[in-house]
Amino acid sequence: MAEQRGVFERALGDDFERLHPMMRRRFGVGLAAGYGCVGEGTMLEIRRGAWWVRPFLRFGALRNIMFPEAGSNVPFRIENYPYLDRFGRETVTFVRTMQVTPRRQRRFDATMIFSERERRVIDYLGTHQHLVVDLDLAVDERGGLRLTSGAQRFYEGPVAFAFPMLFSGNASLTEFYDDERQCYVIDMVVRNRFLGALFGYRGEFTCEFPECDDAPARLKPVREEARE
Repeated sequence: MAEQRGVFERALGDDFERLHPMMRRRFGVGLAAGYGCVGEGTMLEIRRGAWWVRPFLRFGALRNIMFPEAGSNVPFRIENYPYLDRFGRETVTFVRTMQVTPRRQRRFDATMIFSERERRVIDYLGTHQHLVVDLDLAVDERGGLRLTSGAQRFYEGPVAFAFPMLFSGNASLTEFYDDERQCYVIDMVVRNRFLGALFGYRGEFTCEFPECDDAPARLKPVREEARE
């Protein structure tokens, strides 16, 4: 039986009430709440690092984790739906689809749970949930949300190891609601300690909140990982 509070409210605790009301609605998505969140908008800027980081981005694109294109004024869609995974955990999809060229879409897939053991949000990246990331959440002075990634782990069958940050990056994301323009504003960057900025985007969007009690199959991962 899913807890009445959603994934993000459980992680933030009392700080959840400090979020802007529209941010509370957006991150209140959950099975008990009975709704999802679908945003449509524009990535004003999609950034990538220097030429030597492109092989990492092309590799990530194979499993919908980052991608090598850059651009401006890119249409995008973000879909957050709650569902129970096959291990009985309440999960929220974070699937971003970007129309990087008239003929090419790129997806950035993530699914998130609240870890009872770690008392934090755990982020499973990509179509096969091979890469698992600890997330730290905080509320800023605007009632926005700050998200910072921490330790990362790789899981595949019997293989399990702490993913070396030499070959990855730490993400920093901020999102807030702009009352004047009546839209959500998002800014994210992934940095590697040695290579600098790998990937990032900055955009704005509006949301609808459809009723639901499950996520569409097209948004769920191909493979689900039990380990946190």
